[in-house]
Amino acid sequence: MAAVLVSGGVFYGLVYLLDFQEIDTTAKLDAKTLFDLVKLSFGVVAGAGALVALVVTYRRQRVDEVGAHREATRLHTERFSQAVDKLGSDSPAVRLGGVHALAGLADDAHTKDLRQTCIDVLCAYLRLPFPPDPGDQPGPSPDGTSPTEEQRNAHNEKKDRYRALREVRRTILRLTGDHYRIPEGTHRSWQGSNLDLTGVDIDGGLDLSGATFSGGDVSFRGATFSGGDVSFSGATFSGGDVRFDGATFSGGDVRFDSATFSGGEASFDGASFSGGHVWFDGARFSGGDVSFSGARFSGGDVSFSGATFSGGINYFLGAEFSGGTVSFDRATFSGGWMDFHGAEFSGSLVNFWGATFSGGRVDFGGAPNSGISAMYSSATFSGGRVDFDRATFSGCRVDFRGIGFTGCSVSFGGVTGPAPEGLLVAVGTPVPPTVVLPASW
Repeated sequence: MAAVLVSGGVFYGLVYLLDFQEIDTTAKLDAKTLFDLVKLSFGVVAGAGALVALVVTYRRQRVDEVGAHREATRLHTERFSQAVDKLGSDSPAVRLGGVHALAGLADDAHTKDLRQTCIDVLCAYLRLPFPPDPGDQPGPSPDGTSPTEEQRNAHNEKKDRYRALREVRRTILRLTGDHYRIPEGTHRSWQGSNLDLTGVDIDGGLDLSGATFSGGDVSFRGATFSGGDVSFSGATFSGGDVRFDGATFSGGDVRFDSATFSGGEASFDGASFSGGHVWFDGARFSGGDVSFSGARFSGGDVSFSGATFSGGINYFLGAEFSGGTVSFDRATFSGGWMDFHGAEFSGSLVNFWGATFSGGRVDFGGAPNSGISAMYSSATFSGGRVDFDRATFSGCRVDFRGIGFTGCSVSFGGVTGPAPEGLLVAVGTPVPPTVVLPASW
């Protein structure tokens, strides 16, 4: 009825506009014109109706999308609750199923916040108290006699449960590494999400090789790497913050070889390197801040062999080198700033053999140039050995002003280029027998 009324109104309006006051012999409205007017009237109505239908369809689509989103959220919540229930089961096998369920749920999450919630739960599980290894053999009975059969069986049950729960934890770490290797923006990628492993005890392998940390915050604060191999080989740190503050590296191998630090901040402040091997071989430091301030190198080997420092600020403020080997052999310093203010070299081998200093600056002494380093005095060389043999000084400002060499063996044999700033004054005259300098200096 509305369409008929509108059509009639349009028709008579057109007739009026065309000045057909009446249909008579003086002003004839022939059949063709009348038919055209009727078609035009219904065309206008059809266009208006199509517009209304389009608006209604759009509104219906929006309502359907909201409903679909609500339904997807409801299903996600149901799956999330079921997965968390499994993760809290007494059975390690059921817990393992909950781990995979949560990881799959994170993959299918339709918003970043829902994905982050799943990751947070997995990280929280790793941070929960974990029963210690009961050992391979049960302890003796209270009276000092050999353990009974019942005690041995109880010990074996504890050992089996410990191994099963450790497998659950290792599965979470393995899945984390797998997802951080998937390119951001593709299905199943966790790149850009926060990863909080603060205080986690990593007593087995952790493979984050090739992972990309391009956003979000990743925390290993206070974590303990006490065994197995931990690999960040080829990882890319290009945004966000990655924290190893207060972490303990006391065994096994930790690899950052060929890693790229090109943005954001990576911090090892207060970390302890007391055993095993830590490799930064071939790593590229081209932007952002990397800090080892207050780190303690008291055992094992830490290697920056062949690393490239071409940008950013790299702090070793107040670091302690009291044992083991720290090697920068064949490293290239072509830009950026290396700051060793307050570092103590008292019993380790620090090796800059064949290093190239061609740009930027490396400060062991001199006046601090930042608010952070202003809290520290010049580095101290009181023991061990520092080796600059065959190094090349061709454009980098290397500052030794205010340094003292007491009880430390220092060698600059076979170097190329002029003496670093303040070095000859720091060595003194005559040159101590523990210091080797080229004849040209």
